[in-house]
Amino acid sequence: MHLCHHCGRELRLPDPFQRTDGCPYCHSDLKVCLNCTFFDPGVNNQCREPQAEWQTEKAKANFCEFFDYRQVADLRRAGG
Repeated sequence: MHLCHHCGRELRLPDPFQRTDGCPYCHSDLKVCLNCTFFDPGVNNQCREPQAEWQTEKAKANFCEFFDYRQVADLRRAGG
């Protein structure tokens, strides 16, 4: 399951996913560090991908070639 970093709503990502895509609910950019698997505020450059370039705006769309949309488990379905 994919969530928007800003409003937290569940998303169905378009295929193919584009840098300019936005959340249909709050219109926030989706290809942003805050939605990436590699985002980690506790590490150098706030990114666990060592080859990724520094992105100053973590909530703005960027051109990072290592972007991987973070998946979140759906706990509502797992509980039965």
